[in-house]
Amino acid sequence: MDERPLLLNAGEVLAYLEEVFPGVVGRFDVIELAPMRVRMRRRTGSGDIRPGGTVSGPAMFEAVDCGFYVALLAMIGREALTVTTNASINFFNKPAPTALICDVRILKLGKLLATGDATVWSEGQAQPVAHATLTYAIPPRRP
Repeated sequence: MDERPLLLNAGEVLAYLEEVFPGVVGRFDVIELAPMRVRMRRRTGSGDIRPGGTVSGPAMFEAVDCGFYVALLAMIGREALTVTTNASINFFNKPAPTALICDVRILKLGKLLATGDATVWSEGQAQPVAHATLTYAIPPRRP
């Protein structure tokens, strides 16, 4: 297991997101942040509910993608150009029209790539609704 400490706490990561990615501010809450992992809540609204009364796939993808970004920024610091290079999501169960809870784990944190996974639940439900694997590219450090 990677023993590196957090470089940014939850408040610092969220403040940084306000600077570099203001479009997501207000849609997420950090429930718990620890080295190599985060638990986030993705709020949902009427624009996230698809026909049939379920949360849309794009909203679930946003939960895993932003959750991984938060976990990674907490580990590497203020690197806005850290980007998704690969993501695969499997949808398991019909999500309830509630907030989403997303548990993210960074499984491998290298100098240029980070790989991990995320599991998504409808808030208050026991069965996961989706699972994703993600890889992010980390910009090379400049001298």
